[in-house]
Amino acid sequence: MPCTNRLTTLLAAGLLAGAAHAAPLTAEQQKLRSIYQELVEINTTNSVGSCTVAATAMAARLKAGGYADSDLQIVIPPGGPKKGNLVARLKGSGAKKPLLFLAHIDVVEANPADWVRDPFKLVEENGEFYARGSRDDKSMAAVFVANMIRYKQEHLKLNRDLIMALTCDEELATSPFDGANYLARHHRDLIDAELAINEGGSGLLGDDGKPLRLGFLAGEKLPQSFDLVVTNKGGHSALPTPDNAITQLSDGLGRLGKFAFPFRLTDTTRTFFERMSQIEKGQVAADMQAILKTPPDAAAMDRLYAASPFYNGSVRTTCVPTMIDGGLADNALPQRAHALVNCRILPGESVAQTQATLTRVLADPQIAVTPIGIAEAAPPTPVNHELMAAVESIGAAMWPGVPVVPTMVTGATDGRHLNAVGIWTYGVNGMFSTGDGGGMHGINEHMRVQALYEGQEFLYRLGKKLGGL
Repeated sequence: MPCTNRLTTLLAAGLLAGAAHAAPLTAEQQKLRSIYQELVEINTTNSVGSCTVAATAMAARLKAGGYADSDLQIVIPPGGPKKGNLVARLKGSGAKKPLLFLAHIDVVEANPADWVRDPFKLVEENGEFYARGSRDDKSMAAVFVANMIRYKQEHLKLNRDLIMALTCDEELATSPFDGANYLARHHRDLIDAELAINEGGSGLLGDDGKPLRLGFLAGEKLPQSFDLVVTNKGGHSALPTPDNAITQLSDGLGRLGKFAFPFRLTDTTRTFFERMSQIEKGQVAADMQAILKTPPDAAAMDRLYAASPFYNGSVRTTCVPTMIDGGLADNALPQRAHALVNCRILPGESVAQTQATLTRVLADPQIAVTPIGIAEAAPPTPVNHELMAAVESIGAAMWPGVPVVPTMVTGATDGRHLNAVGIWTYGVNGMFSTGDGGGMHGINEHMRVQALYEGQEFLYRLGKKLGGL
């Protein structure tokens, strides 16, 4: 297609990476820019925003692009009128099971007083887009909308349906209105697919600003919080007793702070360290190779953890206290002390196993350990060779010599809800960034302009390739 050839030419010439002046936008990039701005400027925070408004606006975009009403579903969970989700379908022959594009359209809160610019107005400045959601995750959502329109207007002959789901409340870990979870549980027919493409697999730029590796998220840890409580009879502070709820809880948390869950590599993390050891240099590269040995080199793991907590989080379950309170008066013995411990559990390990380990490590029968809800664990995400081959092929064409590195996210995405019901979900977007996180969940969130348009082209090609063409 003309737009594809133009972008390929620019990439081959190195103009996108090094030009002093940005090239004029193609027609497809202009469409994306308009969709992106509209979506970003719709407030979808939990406090005052509405995902339903955003979902309706994107449905209107798709309808204007040729989709029939029967191809579009706005699904609003009971009791959550502002928590609407959009599902769109482009029909294929049905020879293969559908491919799902998943992105969330809710965003975390943003206080305008803290920002340099209005967080709910898209600002393009010095090669960056600034706004809340400009990166997480309205960049990917807007790309999916633009590409679904493009596929429709090109009258592609597909061997499978292409489904897009834009969902709400991914940013709220315990929300009863999480769109991906709601659709998986109550409208499985709308999103049922062989696999899903989701957030979490961005590319990484090196210190020189050049692409270092293309991420491919395959698997994620399970987030699970536990309530820790010590209670006793209390009394007057002038008559202290050994069974002080605060000190008992503190002693237990101290033991937890010194404890490390067992080291374990998954297929994804083993491949991650193998490939990264060929990219990194010096001691870091040597340490990555050392932890792949049997037994792993403990000193090497300690050095990697000092270099980045991501490495530690990749190879073991982690549990850390994040909130604590206790006592009722300055002259009274505490009758209760409470802490919240947040765990990120490796694939293949259960909530019950983690709870049992916590109880053992706290080593005090008076510390009650109770899971706050029970997250549904999914087995380790299997390797999808068709998807991996497609990502590597397209990546090699767009960024020659840049390796694809499978990664397990140490946080969590909506992919966990789909993985739990057998819709295997992988993160990849072809959008390269530095390792600073782009202000996600913080102030002045930003997204590289170049990355948005490269991601558009990458995901367009990926959808076509996996669609059976």
